[in-house]
Amino acid sequence: MTEIQTIEASDVQQLGKNLRAAAMNLLARREHSRQELERKLHGKLAPDPVQLGAVLDRLEQDGLLSDSRYAEAFCNARMRVGKGPVRIRAELRERGVVEDLVDCVLREIDVDWVMRAQDVLQKRFGSAVSADQRATAQRMRFLQYRGFTSEQIRAALKSVASLD
Repeated sequence: MTEIQTIEASDVQQLGKNLRAAAMNLLARREHSRQELERKLHGKLAPDPVQLGAVLDRLEQDGLLSDSRYAEAFCNARMRVGKGPVRIRAELRERGVVEDLVDCVLREIDVDWVMRAQDVLQKRFGSAVSADQRATAQRMRFLQYRGFTSEQIRAALKSVASLD
């Protein structure tokens, strides 16, 4: 009976090592949120959610897994491709980052969202001012889809109009 228990214990220990290695391989490619790693590793790789939780806890203790570092990197990447704070907030929530952390990261990021909206607007539509209400509405919908607030959109449209 002790042989079976010893074999099972070594199998569990080996599974934990394999799980940690798989998690570290994913983290080596890019930052992940805890929820993303759980989703990717759950199933075939980690049939036991308790063991998976223990591995992820250990990675957090070792500083290899950090939702705040992930949120910051994600926010910067999405901002660079022209996404606004509303869209970034929603995408981070989908990935399991807690609301308080999302608020903190969005507050600490050094960006002028109106200026970003202007840049996105000019990249998409050029520097021409919208001639009619239909064109203005199209620009507003575009910026709204990108995740900018209505205040940021109005300010960006006003600034672009004043540049001409």
